[in-house]
Amino acid sequence: MSTFKKFLNPEVLTRISRLELRARLVVEGFISGMHKSPYQGYSVEFASHREYVPGDDIRHIDWRLFGRADRYYIKQYEEETNLRTHILLDCSHSMGYPEHPVPDRMDKFMYASTLAASLIYLLMHQQDACGLVMFDHRIREQIPPTSSTAQLRAMIDLIERNPPDDKTDVKMLFTTLADQINHRGLVVVISDLLTNVDDVIAGLQRLRHDRQDIIVLHVLDHDEIEFPFEDNTMFQGLESPDFELLTDPQSLRLSYVNIVQEFIAKLRSACVNHRIDYQLLSTKEPIAAGLTAFLAARMHQLAKR
Repeated sequence: MSTFKKFLNPEVLTRISRLELRARLVVEGFISGMHKSPYQGYSVEFASHREYVPGDDIRHIDWRLFGRADRYYIKQYEEETNLRTHILLDCSHSMGYPEHPVPDRMDKFMYASTLAASLIYLLMHQQDACGLVMFDHRIREQIPPTSSTAQLRAMIDLIERNPPDDKTDVKMLFTTLADQINHRGLVVVISDLLTNVDDVIAGLQRLRHDRQDIIVLHVLDHDEIEFPFEDNTMFQGLESPDFELLTDPQSLRLSYVNIVQEFIAKLRSACVNHRIDYQLLSTKEPIAAGLTAFLAARMHQLAKR
């Protein structure tokens, strides 16, 4: 299977192709009427012309150009751009679970990567600009937002050459990105978020302080949610390989599940309080079903605003 087809599942693309990923907040610019511009005056730097389409404000027609070309053109300015989205994909070691193949189930990184590739594909085919950031305890590599579909393969290649490794540090990530992102837009975080929950919440708050629209796709393995182990098992820390614990899972199950549910509930509550879209996705759930349901629900909520 080619790298390109590995992460772009035809079933997923077919099901999400009818859905739009719209920004909740007013973003800096618009394209084809999909995204509203916050600039009422166009008092920014001239960038180029584009052909007039019905619905455009006639105040921005270039009448001199009309006199020469006998066609209507609108003056475009630097701020009149399409939606900018940053996809943040976690490639820390914990995303490699399970380390050994399980029939009919992806590991978390493959699941998350397929989500990322599908969203990039969707956004670019909406003519929106999308960028990709691969991170663990640092930003490994990134491609800035672009609407060129020619860059889709470059982003797939970026995913392929950054397999899971090292520890997670979202606090660093969000602080660095907040300083880098100069335009309001959409930030999509795809991660298991298995790190200090207060750091995650503080990082998300930092981005929301800059009025970014944020989506959190929280990817966990079925084992991490349900803890289905029965026999004595040796557990090893994926991001702390020196840590090992031999235990009876059945004696820990209730406490473990309670702690995980509290962790998820705290994240979800913080996201709701800060108007961040949160979706928990289990690797046991088909990607097409989970992603389609989330995007449809998001569209429904935005339509009511």
